[in-house]
Amino acid sequence: MDFNARMSHQFRSQANGNNGGRGKQQQNDADAFMRLPDREIVGCISDIGVPFALEDLQKPNPQQIQKVFEWFAELLMNATRETVEPAMRAAAEDICGEYIEVVPADTRNLMGFYVSLRRLLVECGVTDFTYSDLLKPTHERLARTFSYIINFVRFRESQTATIDEYFNKAESTKARIETLYLENQDMEARLDEMKRKRKGMEALAKEKTERNEQLKARLLELKRGQEHISERSERAKNEKGRLTSQLEEKTEKCLSLRQECEKLRPYVLQSPAALQSNLTELSENLAKDRSRIDVLEKRTRALQTSTDTFGIVFNDVNSCTKVLEEVSNELQKEDEENLKATKRRDALAERGNNVREVERHEAMLQRQLKRWLERTDAVRNSSKEKTDAAKTKMEELRGVHRRLTEERAEKGREMERRRVRIEQTEKKMADLKENIEVEIHAAHDEYLKMDSHIKLYITEMEQSM
Repeated sequence: MDFNARMSHQFRSQANGNNGGRGKQQQNDADAFMRLPDREIVGCISDIGVPFALEDLQKPNPQQIQKVFEWFAELLMNATRETVEPAMRAAAEDICGEYIEVVPADTRNLMGFYVSLRRLLVECGVTDFTYSDLLKPTHERLARTFSYIINFVRFRESQTATIDEYFNKAESTKARIETLYLENQDMEARLDEMKRKRKGMEALAKEKTERNEQLKARLLELKRGQEHISERSERAKNEKGRLTSQLEEKTEKCLSLRQECEKLRPYVLQSPAALQSNLTELSENLAKDRSRIDVLEKRTRALQTSTDTFGIVFNDVNSCTKVLEEVSNELQKEDEENLKATKRRDALAERGNNVREVERHEAMLQRQLKRWLERTDAVRNSSKEKTDAAKTKMEELRGVHRRLTEERAEKGREMERRRVRIEQTEKKMADLKENIEVEIHAAHDEYLKMDSHIKLYITEMEQSM
């Protein structure tokens, strides 16, 4: 079977034409469905508070149309030429530098507003909105664009509950983000405060630990002194008991000897020699007893001194016991402080985990910010390229504008000449009309005269007959 390339190309061309025609037909059907009457469009724009007449739609003025579009953009997107002015000025400073006045401020702001307006119109369903629709609006495109915007506003008013719901959700989300940001700031401040307190508590804990070690060493030393003093006190008590028992025995012996002396006294008086010997013996015994009594008195005084010393030592031991009790209380308080410090350390560790989580989230946000900055740079570069292209196109449009202005002036002069010719022709026609009317009136008068003459002639004829 032969393949005819020409027929195949013709078939593809017909198919592409059919597809293009079908898409254009669908677009025309959508435009016809969305298209509103001119009076309804003018009425809707007038109802929202913008003075607008039917002549303004049929013969649009660019400044007035720009104000209407600006009002719609402010109503739906809160965007005007004033709101885009800072961003456009910053972009112009970034791109043009010191030659910022190359592009006038009004043109620059209008271009920025056109970008926002085009985004709005794309959402409304108008995908072919161009910059010339702002500078040189036409009746058909303007009526089509206004129809889409008004239908979008009506749809938006019908979905007010849903829009308010999502707007409230967005506002609550913003409020939640602000609250979390403030809480984050508060937590960071509290974390810094806790870190400072932790440093102070660590220094205080270190100081208390050193003091605790010193008190423990002092306590061990006092315990050893207490044990030594207790041993000395026990020895002194034993020695005191032994000496007391010896003193009592000696006293009893002395009393018994005195009684014996009293008993032997009559026998001694009877024999001087025996008395002398007894006296000598008694003197010796008395001297011995005195010496023993002196020794016992000395030992009693020593024991009294030891007893006083033991009392003082006992008081010192009691004071040491009180110090030990205070040290024990201090140790108990120190243990409680250590428990509290442990709990605070755990809380601080938990807060540290939270801080690490916040830092991780912050790092993630930093990465997102970096990506957005890269996208912003890319958008800025593309905006710069588009600006350069727009400048080139603007120069071309200026040339076209100058050519069209010249053509318009030439056509205006031609129209003026034609208007003068038309006025002269109209004047001639008016003169002709007046002459014809005068002739008609004259002919009518002649007709009336002839009619009256005929009627008079007929009357005379009837009378003569």
